[in-house]
Amino acid sequence: MEGEMSNFFKVWLSVYLCLCYCFVIAKLVPKGCTRLICLLPIVCLFLYLPLFLSSIHLVSVTSFFISWLANFKLFLLAFGKGPLSSDPSISLGRFVAVACLPIKIQQNNPPPNSLGKHKNTQNDSIPSLPNQNNQFKENSSPAKSHQDTQDQQHKENTPENHQNGPQKSHIDGQFKQNPHPSPPKSHNNGQNKENPIPQKPKQGHRVPLNYVTKGLLFGLLLRAYDYSDQIHPKALLFLHSLHIYLLLELILAVAATLARALLAIELEPQFNEPYLSTSLQDFWGRRWNLMVTSILRPTVYEPTLDISRRVVDRKWAPLPAVLATFMVSALMHEIVFYHMGRMRPTWGVTCFFLLHGICLTVEIALKKAWSAGRWQLPRLVSGLLTVGFVMGTCFWLFLPQFFRFGAHVKAFEEYAALGELFRDLISPFVSRVG
Repeated sequence: MEGEMSNFFKVWLSVYLCLCYCFVIAKLVPKGCTRLICLLPIVCLFLYLPLFLSSIHLVSVTSFFISWLANFKLFLLAFGKGPLSSDPSISLGRFVAVACLPIKIQQNNPPPNSLGKHKNTQNDSIPSLPNQNNQFKENSSPAKSHQDTQDQQHKENTPENHQNGPQKSHIDGQFKQNPHPSPPKSHNNGQNKENPIPQKPKQGHRVPLNYVTKGLLFGLLLRAYDYSDQIHPKALLFLHSLHIYLLLELILAVAATLARALLAIELEPQFNEPYLSTSLQDFWGRRWNLMVTSILRPTVYEPTLDISRRVVDRKWAPLPAVLATFMVSALMHEIVFYHMGRMRPTWGVTCFFLLHGICLTVEIALKKAWSAGRWQLPRLVSGLLTVGFVMGTCFWLFLPQFFRFGAHVKAFEEYAALGELFRDLISPFVSRVG
């Protein structure tokens, strides 16, 4: 364990030094291909650094943070885009934190008098994409939720894609634009319904009790594994799925809390209760792993959308962009899985994301073909179907990739080692009290 922590420290020291280099390059080298060439060695190094780690938790976090998120942010930086380029006066500390942590700074809320103009929006605090629909007016409103795709007041739906949250999904190609951000609006089975503006707390802070509850649930879940021999295999798969979700949300919450404490900034939430999803658009576009969406949108979805609009009708142009975004997400997941297991991929993870990309594309196409509001499933039914589909495909294609290299066994060994370390640390104090 001591050797692994030493390697972990060295890896992240290397990350810090590399990002200092990137900070200087961004100041001295003009955006474009020249800056990209200067940053490419760092991108390659970030793909290699996780291989120095063997802990299943440390390597997965490091791979996700630097091989995926940091690299995509560096690609955007090369062309003067993305969170690292949004503030020319950004300090080195904030540059490093934004580059290597899964955080997005929350913008201020708009004045209420601008809210009446929004019809097809579910606000969040990320600046909106450029206008991608000639039937809509231009605006600078924040990212919209994917669930606005079936509003009958609009002639085109808002496709939303993979892993976006209270911000606009990276697959949203058609939306009404407005000069002011709008507050979140309620959603129902993927359709936009305008409601009075709820008085909500800032999205950057999730109620502490929420995380306390999930932390306790995670502890109970680990305890339940002691009785795994008596648990039905299907129920055990459900526990493993819950384990992954809780662990991921708690890790990202810790990273966001650390960044908030160090930088004194409000941050976007990373999850938005995905078990309440009412459609695939709702799940991938508004609730699951929101940071990934905000990165895939400008790096994959928007460029693909620009190309597809030259080939197909504007109404259907977002569909190829949806598939391309899911494909890139699938390949990045394969890289993370390779870092974790060091085994040749079987492409099960890729099949999982391609299946969801295809199903989401079909869902968007059907919503475009049918007039919004004429027919919809009850929220309870659509929610059960959505969560059931996600869980079923996860059991079938996603979870077996973890079991293939024994990720669950390694994780339990690390929990045991951490427990031993904790007992060793507190035993002197306990003996003194006794």
